[in-house]
Amino acid sequence: MNNEDTNFLHHDGRCIFLVTGIMASGKSTVAQLLAEKFDKGVHLRGDSFRRMIVSGREEYMPTPSQAAVQQLRLRYKITASAADAFFDEGFNVVVQDVVIGPFLSEFTKLVRNRPLYVVVLTPSEREIERRESTRSKKGYGAWTISQLNQILHTETQKIGLWIDTSEQTPHETVDEILRRIFSEP
Repeated sequence: MNNEDTNFLHHDGRCIFLVTGIMASGKSTVAQLLAEKFDKGVHLRGDSFRRMIVSGREEYMPTPSQAAVQQLRLRYKITASAADAFFDEGFNVVVQDVVIGPFLSEFTKLVRNRPLYVVVLTPSEREIERRESTRSKKGYGAWTISQLNQILHTETQKIGLWIDTSEQTPHETVDEILRRIFSEP
């Protein structure tokens, strides 16, 4: 980051980003590229905390159990805590996870450090289908693209930057994030 880009940062030049969206929206790639823009950057993958539960894990399904909701909230709490810990140690942090519906505003309250920038990636359903078909990992099964996209667009508070990345490369998306956060009042 050059000096003119630091007006939006913490007094010592740090910030936290949350990059969210539905599965296959480009979160991992964008978060990695964004974290690499900083001299001290962390790409924090929230889903890694879900995978740490090796027995007793309750997946968050379209009709989730109470245990699944509690585990999702635990995952977000741990993710926010880890983001704060890295931030406290002098890092810029880019959190990447599916945080949609009422959970988005909840998550922003869990992160205690500021500034926190929320970036919501919103490519079209057709583009999500294309991206999902080219990935080695498959995210959809119990959930459909339409179900998650419906939650994103109708149940998620419109906070932060919402970017339709359907026609963008990941590098173009990162450039747009940096331009919009750093140069818009």
